Amino acid sequence: MGLEFVDTIGNIIPSIKNPTRALSLREKMYWTAGIIVVYFLLYNTYAIGVNQQAVNQPFLQLISIIFAAKIGSLITVGIGPIVLSSIIIQLISGSGMLNIDMNDPVQKGRIQTIQKISAIGIAIVESFIFVYTGYVPVASAAAIPLVVAQMAVGALIIIYLDETMTKYGITSGINMFIAAGVSYAIVAGTLTILLPEAITAIQAGGAAAISNAIIAFGPLFFAVIVFLASIYAYEMKVEIPLAFEQFRGIGGRLPIPFLYVSVLPVILASSLELSLTVWFRFIAGVQGTFQNLARFIAYYQPVASTTGATSLQLTGGITYLISPTFPLPYSANYGGIGGYGTYFTYLITHTTQLFIPWGGVIAVPEWIHVIVYTLVLVVLCVIFGKFWIELTGQNPKTLAEQLGTEGWQIPGFRRDPRIVENVLNKYIPTLTTLGSIFVGLLAAFATLTGAVGTGMGVLLTVGIIYMLYQQLEQDRLYETYPFLEKIAKS
Repeated sequence: MGLEFVDTIGNIIPSIKNPTRALSLREKMYWTAGIIVVYFLLYNTYAIGVNQQAVNQPFLQLISIIFAAKIGSLITVGIGPIVLSSIIIQLISGSGMLNIDMNDPVQKGRIQTIQKISAIGIAIVESFIFVYTGYVPVASAAAIPLVVAQMAVGALIIIYLDETMTKYGITSGINMFIAAGVSYAIVAGTLTILLPEAITAIQAGGAAAISNAIIAFGPLFFAVIVFLASIYAYEMKVEIPLAFEQFRGIGGRLPIPFLYVSVLPVILASSLELSLTVWFRFIAGVQGTFQNLARFIAYYQPVASTTGATSLQLTGGITYLISPTFPLPYSANYGGIGGYGTYFTYLITHTTQLFIPWGGVIAVPEWIHVIVYTLVLVVLCVIFGKFWIELTGQNPKTLAEQLGTEGWQIPGFRRDPRIVENVLNKYIPTLTTLGSIFVGLLAAFATLTGAVGTGMGVLLTVGIIYMLYQQLEQDRLYETYPFLEKIAKS
């Protein structure tokens, strides 16, 4: 497929220019700080016409964490359009519909333009969906167009902030926005929910006062467990010995981490699940012949929040079973179900409706929802993990060719990329699968235990901070010893 027509469109759509010179680490930090300030200004500014009291729903909070958004604010759709457009472009590229060479700057620029156009289109559509389907409650019907317009503009600003951060900051905008949003949620959740609950438990007195106060910090405790488990997993790796052909006696080791694809599989998997939940909201009102089929796919019911406002929430169907739609183990005063005792009882005893397309209803226990959600998340993580290493050139064959081109070989073997590929094949596919399963299970565990900041958010933040630490160390090394960067690029 020819992509020459994209050049004309690319000249029309505004873009952020690349820096004219290499930026120092300090300059990158200044840019990063400025972009984060703008992000939080958008994050804490509600769109005019939004009913702020009706957006406090557990599922909406989960969407906010994963998409670095805040429902009802100017960045209600967050990074969702950027991630979704990336998934779409990757699927099209992987299918062979687009014959592109990512090493060619021209073709790479065209793909980036297509992705930006897709992200802008998705941002406008998702802004429309969030408002017209009731996810964002508005004060009056007359305010709907105004709210949609504000959220679309906010989404466009996020797209360009991401591009600016990628070119001028210390990491991509997606990474930084997720880390900033989750960190904010953890601090805010601890200070405004967990701490007041603990104080209330102590003030209530009684023999169980201290234990109830400790249990109130359960979500923070589980978040710490996820944090420590993630750090431990990032430190695990397999090292393959290498020798440099041109200089006898010079060798090294190729580290292949246990989390070979990091947390990218869980980002893509969770984004897909949450996007389906949002998009299927359109079929909530289907009547007549296809009503049961629509309810089989996704069943929405009006549910009253703690503020008394009523909104449609996903309560059944196949989409519900694969979604992370679980109540929070907080007291009802903070939008939760009432503590861990009530929460675990809910998981064991609650049932949901599954409509059969040809008629009838099946009561599905909530523990089935737990199992299905976990299995689907893990399977999606494995699929996206396998797909990602092929798409990004991290598969054994491509990596072996790169090592061969640079003059590296396995000690004791002749220089042949096929030999290196065979050795890498023993580790990379297995580590990709195991690492994807691990992040999927850890994310599910954290979500099911109600970790503050959401399990997915904590897991993503740990991965982002770890990658950011490595990037900062590399940038500082290159800034101190510029010749090392020249050697690495050559």
